[in-house]
Amino acid sequence: MNGWFIQGIGFAAVALFILSYQIRSNRWLFLLQLIGSALFCLQFLLLDAKSGCFSLAVNILRNALMMKYNDWNWVRNKWCPAGIALMFTGVLILTWNGPVSLLAYAASVTSTFAYWSNSPRKIRMVNLVCASPCWLIYDVIVRSFGGIVSESITIVSIAVSFIRFGWAGLEQDTKQE
Repeated sequence: MNGWFIQGIGFAAVALFILSYQIRSNRWLFLLQLIGSALFCLQFLLLDAKSGCFSLAVNILRNALMMKYNDWNWVRNKWCPAGIALMFTGVLILTWNGPVSLLAYAASVTSTFAYWSNSPRKIRMVNLVCASPCWLIYDVIVRSFGGIVSESITIVSIAVSFIRFGWAGLEQDTKQE
């Protein structure tokens, strides 16, 4: 398949991730990240980066569940993020390709537990200090140029969201629809 096309898939996902951090509502943040993750999942599959591909597939499930966080009581149970972390462990074992696989695992597990806090501030902080840097290094290793751009911009975008909404302004989800 054409390398330009494969890289273009990643760049299409970039816009969705940038936009996701400029919206206060967790529901919309999760939806935009779900669609962006689906595009990156496809790109990683085409790049033969299986750890990233299947980790993102579980991230898609996780983000879909997070969109129902306030609607479905069982999603708020403590076992839910632990069950998803267990899925990531399975992905890690089944797609092991050396230490690079740990990057996708660490990014996915840490962000999962942050998402279950339902705190926009905690979600952004974990993504700023752990998840995005891990994905950035993974993207460099597997040569996902859209991923490199996305994670670099995401880090800046998260910082901008702290400036835009303020530290205290990001403590509660605004429930914007």
